[in-house]
Amino acid sequence: MSEHLYKYLRTDVFPTPFCAGCGHGILMGAILRAIDELKLDFNKMVFVSGIGCGAWIPSPHFATDTLHTLHGRPVAYATGVKLFNPDLKVVVISGDGDLAAIGGNHLIHAARRNIEMTVICANNSIYGMTGGQVSPTTPKDAKTMTTSKGNPEEPFDLCKLTHACGARYVARYTVYHVKPLINSIKKALTTNGFSFIDVVSPCPTQFGRRNKLPNLFEMLTDIKNQSVRYETAKQSKKEELIGKIVIGEYSD
Repeated sequence: MSEHLYKYLRTDVFPTPFCAGCGHGILMGAILRAIDELKLDFNKMVFVSGIGCGAWIPSPHFATDTLHTLHGRPVAYATGVKLFNPDLKVVVISGDGDLAAIGGNHLIHAARRNIEMTVICANNSIYGMTGGQVSPTTPKDAKTMTTSKGNPEEPFDLCKLTHACGARYVARYTVYHVKPLINSIKKALTTNGFSFIDVVSPCPTQFGRRNKLPNLFEMLTDIKNQSVRYETAKQSKKEELIGKIVIGEYSD
């Protein structure tokens, strides 16, 4: 991470708790770069997270106000913060299990109400911290601790979901596509309304080793090869998009 970004971090929490090869460290850097490039007042921001690997991005790392809340409830807490002090810039950073499973109802209603906040989903397609269980975004046929023969269910497309609920800005990028991701975070942070970014982040420890992608290089290569631009996907047949990661802006 660039030396000038350390001003945003609590220096007594390193090394990070993330596993070797986890993409969440890249996401953390992208978020801080976006904030730095926008020259936002860090002291007028509040970061809210739930429980899980992605929730460790803001808390305990960020040297500003953070709420590390109950599992699945960060959007509810963030709503309370924004209602109490509308002048604060409120950002939720949490995982796919936290935001889309137990927290799914909070997510869709915050988008429906168009509450001014930014929600960033650190999406590793699995419950990474609690043993590798299947999550709402686990790809069909992927193996997890609880789907040893392959996930039989279709995953949630969180971008389509939040877009349909009325979110003002919706996008998906991966930690491989760092520069577009930073630009997307900048747009989300300056959106007057509810913004949502689904960030695909590799988990070699729980997801990769069960699906024959046991290291970061193999997972990032797979992410790169499976990514398709949103503009291209709109012109493609449904069967052509099976197993693909559709990246880009869904709503702006």
